[in-house]
Amino acid sequence: MSSNYDSNSSILIRHSLSDTGAPKLILSGNFTLNELEKRSQLLSTELSPLASKSNLHWDLTGIKQMDDTGALLLWRIWGEHQPPFIKLRREHEKIFNRIENTIAISQLRPQVRFNPIRALGETSIVAWGHLVGIITLTGQLLLDTKYLFSHPSRTPWREISATLFRTGAQALGITALVGFLIGIVLSYLSSKQLQTYGADIFIINILGISIIRELGPMLAAILVAGRSGSSMTAQLGVMRVTEELDALAVMGIPHSLRLILPKVIGLSIAMPLLVIWTSSIALMGGMVSAEIQLGLGYQFFLNKLSDVVPIANLWIGLGKGVVCGIIVALISCHFGLKIKSNTESLGEGTTTSVVTAITTVIIIDAIFAIIFANVGLI
Repeated sequence: MSSNYDSNSSILIRHSLSDTGAPKLILSGNFTLNELEKRSQLLSTELSPLASKSNLHWDLTGIKQMDDTGALLLWRIWGEHQPPFIKLRREHEKIFNRIENTIAISQLRPQVRFNPIRALGETSIVAWGHLVGIITLTGQLLLDTKYLFSHPSRTPWREISATLFRTGAQALGITALVGFLIGIVLSYLSSKQLQTYGADIFIINILGISIIRELGPMLAAILVAGRSGSSMTAQLGVMRVTEELDALAVMGIPHSLRLILPKVIGLSIAMPLLVIWTSSIALMGGMVSAEIQLGLGYQFFLNKLSDVVPIANLWIGLGKGVVCGIIVALISCHFGLKIKSNTESLGEGTTTSVVTAITTVIIIDAIFAIIFANVGLI
C-alpha cells in the first residue's frame, strides 16, 4: 500500500514486510526544505503514530535528497532518538549523527534561573581569584626588584622611559583640558553661592583644598586608568593573541621583569607629576573664573592660596598619585595576562580592566579620606 500527499509531492510512503515478517515502512523522495514547506504537518500526522511501534523497520535508502530540515523532522517524529531498526544511506547517517550530537550538547547546559545569591557568590569567587592573582603578581614584582638591586645592569631603563613618555608626556594635553574646565566650573558654581553670603574670599579655600587634595589626584588617576590602563591591557592582550608572550617564555625572558615591572615603575613616577600638573591647571581655571565672577586678582589668589591651604594637602594628593599609579598598572597588567588567544577575550579583558581600575581608584580615594580625615583641614 502506498500513499502520496499530492500530485506535486515527491515524497512516497510504502508499507511492507521485512524478511523476518515485521512491519516495514519505506520512505522515498526528497526530504528537503522546499518539499516539506507545506507538507511537514501532514507528514508528521501520518508518521507519528507509526513511530511508537518498537518493531517497525524503517527503510530510508529510497530518499534521494535530505537536508537538515528533513532530518530534523524525522528526528522529532521518532522522539529525538533513532528507532532500533533503521536502514540509512551513509551520507544521511552523518546528518542524523550531527543532530544527535548537537542536541546532546545542548542538554548538558541546564537553563538555570537567575538567583541573586548564586550570582553574588559567583562574583565573589571571581573577584577573589583576581585579588589573589594581583597579590601574586605583586610578590613576583618584589622579587624582580630585589633581583635588580643585585644586578643593576639588568634594569630595563628603556622600557621605563617608554612608559613614562606614553603614560605621562602624552597625557598632558587631555589632563590639562579636563582640569582647566573642572576648575572653571567648580569656581563658577561656588562663587555664585558665596556671593549670596558675602564670603567671596573663601573661594580660595574651596578651590585650593578640593582641587589639590581631591579633584586633582582623582581626575589624573581616572584619566590615566581609562587611557593608559586600557593601553597596557590591550598591549599584553595582543602579545598573548600573537603568541609573543609564549615566544618570550621560550627564550627565557620573564614577563614580569621586562613587561610589567617597567609599567609599574613608570606609572608610579608619572602619576604624581600628572597630579601636580592637573591640579595646577585646574587652579588656573579656577583663578580665571574667580577673577571674572568675583574680581579677585591673580596675584592676590596665589598669595592667599599658600596661607589657607596647608602643605599636607599636597602631600596627600601626591601620595594618592603614587598609590593609584601602582594599582592601575598592576590591575591593567593582571587583566592583560589573563586574556586568552582570541579577539573576543581581548575586548572583554580591556573593558573589565578599565572598569576595575576606575572603581579601585575611587575606593582608594575613600580610604585616604578616612585615614587622613583630620590632616590638612585645619
